Formats: sequence, C-alpha cells, structure tokens
Amino acid sequence: MTDTLRPVEQALPDAAPTASGSPQKLKRSIGIVGGTLLTLSCVTPASTLFVVVPDLFSSLGTATALTIAIGSLLCIAVAFCYSELGTLIPSAGGEYAMVSTMAGRLAGWLVFVLSLLVVMIVPPVIAMGTADYLAPIVHLNPSMAGAGVMLLATLAGLLDLRANAWITGVFLVLEVIAAAVVAVLGFTHSQRGVGSLTSMQVAGSGGHTDTVTAMLVVSGLAIALFITQGFSTAVYLSEELENPRRNVARTVLATLAISTVIILVPVVAITMGASDLSTLTGGDISSMVTAWSNSAVGTFVSLCVALAIINAGIVMVIQNSRVLFASARDKAWPEPINQSLSRLGRFGSPWVATLLVGVPGALLCFVNLDTLYGVTGVSVTAMYLLVAVAALLARRGQHRHTSAWRMPLWPAMPVLLIAVLAYILSQQEMTYLLWTGGITAVATLYWAFYLRPRRETRWLVSIPEDVQA
Repeated sequence: MTDTLRPVEQALPDAAPTASGSPQKLKRSIGIVGGTLLTLSCVTPASTLFVVVPDLFSSLGTATALTIAIGSLLCIAVAFCYSELGTLIPSAGGEYAMVSTMAGRLAGWLVFVLSLLVVMIVPPVIAMGTADYLAPIVHLNPSMAGAGVMLLATLAGLLDLRANAWITGVFLVLEVIAAAVVAVLGFTHSQRGVGSLTSMQVAGSGGHTDTVTAMLVVSGLAIALFITQGFSTAVYLSEELENPRRNVARTVLATLAISTVIILVPVVAITMGASDLSTLTGGDISSMVTAWSNSAVGTFVSLCVALAIINAGIVMVIQNSRVLFASARDKAWPEPINQSLSRLGRFGSPWVATLLVGVPGALLCFVNLDTLYGVTGVSVTAMYLLVAVAALLARRGQHRHTSAWRMPLWPAMPVLLIAVLAYILSQQEMTYLLWTGGITAVATLYWAFYLRPRRETRWLVSIPEDVQA
C-alpha cells in the first residue's frame, strides 16, 4: 500500500499520450476567484434552498434551520480535512486520490465508488427542480425538464474551464439575488420570533402539531451535510487551480462560509415568515414569496432559481467528469476504457468522461426522487467518514514534512468527526443503507477479482508531477 502515490508519468506510461509522449494532464487555467465561483456554483446555494431544503421542511418543520446549522458546523471539520488533504494531494481524483494515498488502495477505491454515486445522482436531483420554477412561463414534465438541463450542462461542460467560470459566475450572481429577496421578504413578513427556530414543531396529519424529536434531527443531518457538500469541488479542481498548495484551502473554506450564509439566512427568514406551520411544512417557497409580495416578484425569483439549477448542472458535470478522467488516468478500468476516458478535447476538457456523466444523469431524472435523496445522503456521510480517517493518517511518514495547509486541533478534529458521522450513518433508513451497501459490495468484488490481482498495472493513484513536494 505504499505505492499509491506516483507521478503521472511513472504511473501511466501508456495512457492517452500527448504529442510528446507524456500522458494527458489538465492545464492550470483558473485562480482563486474562478475556483471559488465554480465551487460556489457547485454548492448551488439557491437551487439547494429551493429544491432540497423543502424536503427538510416537510419532515423537520421549524427545526430545519437548526439542523442545517448543526450540519454546517460539522462541515467546518470536514472542510478542514479536505483543505489539508487537498493541498497535500492536489489531484482531480478528489477524495479517492487523498484516501488512497493515506489509507490504502482498497479504502481509496471504496471512496471512489461512493463519490461516483454522489456525482452521478446529485446533478439530476437538482435538475428535476427546474420544471417547478419555470412554471410561471411554461409547464413542463419534471423528468423531461431535468433531462434537458443535464444535456445542456453536458454541452457546456465540453467548453474551456475558464469560459465556464465566467458563465457560472454570472448565473451565481442571479441566484444570490434570489436568495437575498427571499430572506428580505421573510424577515419583513415575520409571523413568529427567533424562539420559533428551536420550537421543534412540524405540521402533522389532520391539522395536528407534531414534535420533532432529536433522532429526527440526527437523521436529517445526512441531508444537511449534502446541502453544503459542494465545497469539495475545490479539491476536484486542484489540478486546474494555480498554486494549489495555497488556493485549495482558501477556496474550500471561503466557499463553505459563503454558501452557509446564502442558504441558512433565507431558511431562518422562511421559518419566521411562513404564515402558519402547515405552510412552512409544505415547503412551497415560491408560493410564500408570491404571498409576501406579488406574482411578478415570485416569477423573477422562480426564473433566477431555474437559472441557478442550470448553473449547478454545468458545474457538477465539469466536476464529475474530472473524477472519471482521473480514474482512467489512474488505471481503474480495462485499457480501452482508460484510453477513452482520459482523452482531452480541443478545449482541454475530458470530453468522453463529460458525456458519460451527463447522458446517464439525464436518464436518472426518471428515477424516484426519494430514493436518489436517500442514497445520496448515505453516500456523502460515508465518504466524509473515510476522508476523516485519511485526515487522521495525514501526518505520518513522508507526509509529516510535506508542504501543505494544516488544520487546527489535529487529531481531535478528525477523531470527533469520525465518531459523529458513524452515528449519523447508523440512524439512516435501512433501505438506503442496503442500496448503498449493495453497490459498495459489488465494487469490492471488482476490486478483489480485477484490480487487486493487477496491482502493478491497475489503480495506480497519482498526482501531477508539477505539484509534488
């Protein structure tokens, strides 16, 4: 397990060579501003607010803001782990490159599978919300609209990364405006005080008021972690960030702080401004905005959210294609597949990998949404847990003296995170645990019967030569 970290040139002598005979590498084309714009767009705060948060309102009611706040605090520890590992192992492989290097190939492979589940499921989950927010203009089938967004995002993902940073930056401004409008309207139409944020109430059947238990909050933390999950995009983009040793940590931490504010402040405002508990539990934010203002403002906000969803789709396709690209470069598949996935197009993007992320994502728009939510929550939690384990091992051997950003309160921070995430994972629904566990079991068999017997030629996790210590 000591041979997991290798220079690209050594690990892949025959993978998708360039004209000079060296393997394909992503080019460094974005600074911290572009990286932050892309990463914030992947968190997609406004579309998360309008698409994912209503699901929490339906089960947690007035406890939704508290749950997201707790999840955001946990994400600080997660962000510390990502920042240290991302500057130590700046690879487009993201989590799997970090975990493989620190905890061994099998652990890295399992993280890759979990990250692949997340990167394949999250974009269609967000994309299916498009139809609801285009309703003021045109009525569309949610699955068809989501599939269309995924295909549009795939086409945009084939372009140069710098161009996409500016496209997504413009869309990001619009979604921040939409979130700000919701926050202002909610606070100015407040129906209840700050104490309601800890009242732990949700509307039940028959007009009754139910109490939100502590166990429901713990169960909801998996979705709360998913809400701000996109800050990890900075790690996936680390091969294309200038000066990754410095900019990865800055981008991760800045993105988490900004996205938490953009999401949490409107959630607090909605909780205080909803006309009654049933309206809050219903989670129809667009209707609340219209009731607080007028149909024109409601339409404006809805269109901003629709653009935010498209924006999120573009960035997620960009991020996710880099995961497949890196897996091929690291020899995760039979050679013909490796050769195809590691090919770069005329704009420098991994075009085959981009298509393989976008097209299946369009098909997933026709799968039950609750199943997608559940599997994603379990996968994100398990992936964070393994990243925390890797962070616990990040200061041993040669890595102790490697130049990298170092988290405060190590090793207490990753140890506490491991304990909390393991408990959250144990409280998830058995159906979603079985789905995720079954997929992981199949991946383990692939490791045992294909990758492990070929350990000298397969799954050779690497980092670009120009960023090694």
